[in-house]
Amino acid sequence: MNPRLAALIAAALAAPLLSAPAHAAESQSAPPRTGFEQTNGARWTTQPEEQDFLAAVDRASARVTLTRIGTTKQDRPLQLVRIGERPTTRTVLLICSQHGDEPSGREACLTTIRDLAYAKDSRTKEFLARTTLLVVPTANPDGRAADTRGNSDGVDINRDHLSLQTAEARAMAGVIRDRKPDVVYDLHEYGATPQYYDKDLFDLWPRNLNTDAAVHTEAQTLSQTYVRPAAGSAGFTTGTYGIWTDPVTGDPIRQVAGDGQERILRNMSGVKHAVGLLIESRVEPLTEGTPEPDNNRRRVNSQLAALKGLFSFAGERGRQVDAATAAARLAGYRDTGPVYFGGADNDPAEPAEVIENPACGYRLTAAQYTEVADELALHGVQARPNTNGDGAYIPLRQSLRALIPLLLDPRAPYHLTTGEPDTTC
Repeated sequence: MNPRLAALIAAALAAPLLSAPAHAAESQSAPPRTGFEQTNGARWTTQPEEQDFLAAVDRASARVTLTRIGTTKQDRPLQLVRIGERPTTRTVLLICSQHGDEPSGREACLTTIRDLAYAKDSRTKEFLARTTLLVVPTANPDGRAADTRGNSDGVDINRDHLSLQTAEARAMAGVIRDRKPDVVYDLHEYGATPQYYDKDLFDLWPRNLNTDAAVHTEAQTLSQTYVRPAAGSAGFTTGTYGIWTDPVTGDPIRQVAGDGQERILRNMSGVKHAVGLLIESRVEPLTEGTPEPDNNRRRVNSQLAALKGLFSFAGERGRQVDAATAAARLAGYRDTGPVYFGGADNDPAEPAEVIENPACGYRLTAAQYTEVADELALHGVQARPNTNGDGAYIPLRQSLRALIPLLLDPRAPYHLTTGEPDTTC
C-alpha cells in the first residue's frame, strides 16, 4: 500500500466525532453512537450502552463478528470484535482499558469499531482485505464498572500476563495464542508530573530482551515513525513512557516505569513475537479550569490521533511486519541463543540474569504439570509425556522457546513452578 493511500485510510478511520453536538434521536439507519458521543464527552459510555452499541454494529455489518472470549468474576462478558473483509495474513489487536479507571482508550476503540464497520469507501475495503483488526473493547469490565485500576479482586491484570490467574488475562492469552496477532496495541492513561512528565501521549515498545531483534525494530518504528508523528500532526505532544525529561533541555533524567518485566502485556507481546506498543494518554487537563467534557474529548482525541499512526503503519509496513513476526515465530525451533531473566533494551542484563546455553527442556512431575498445564496451554507452550510416563517434558525447541524458562526456571523472577532442566538433548 502506498503512503498516500495509507494516510487517507488512517484519516478516514480515526476522524473523531466528539466535537459535534449530541442529537436527541437517531434514525434507524444511522450508525449507533456511544454514550460518550451522545453526551459530547460529559460522561463515559456505560456498559449497557457498550453492549447495545456493539450488538448494533454486529447486526449492521457483515465484516464484523462479535464473540465472547470469557466471563469476569462478576459475570460480565469479555468480548472480542473481529473486523475484516476476508481472512488475511496480517492481524492487528487492540486491547482497550486493561485498567478500569483509564477509559479514554476504550472510547477510541468503540468508535473505531463503528467507523470501520460502516465505511463504504474502496480504500477501507482495500485496507481490510489485507489486515484483520481484532479489538477487545473493554479488557477489564469489572474494573470499568467500579472505576478501579484492578479487577473485582483488586488484581492489576496488566501484571498477570505470565501467571494467567485472572479471567481477563486468560482470555487475552487465548486470543494471542489462537489469532497470533502481528501487532498488539495496548491503550492506557497516566497521571502527569508537571514539567518532567506531562505530554499528551506517551508510548513504549517491548523492552524485554527476549524480543526478537527485527520485531523490536518494527515496534520502535511504529512508535517513532508513525504513532508520534501522527499525534504530533494533530497538535498533541508525545514522549517515551516512563522517562522523566529535563524541562529545559529535554534530556532524560530519570526512569520511573517501563522496564522489561515479562508480566506486562507490552513485554509479553514481544516475547510472543508480536510488534507491541503501549500508548498512554494524559488524564489531567492541560490548563487549569478546563471543563471536564472538553478535557475528556482531548483524552479520547489524542488516542484517536495515535491510532491514525497505527493504521498507517499497518498499511505501509505490513510486509515487513509479516516477515519479522513470521521469522521470529520460527526462530525458536533452531534452539539457539541466550535467554534473559532480566535487563531491558536500555539496561543490559547482569551475568546472573542470562542463560547463555539453555537446557534442552524442563521436566515436570505429575503434580507440577497438573498445577500449570492450563497456563502452559493458554500460552501455547507445547508439552509431551515424560519417557517414564510420569509428568511432562517441555522442550525448548518450539516457537515460544524464550518464554519457557520464564515460566519454569527458578532463576526467573515470576516463574510458575520449578522444572528440572534437562541437558540430554
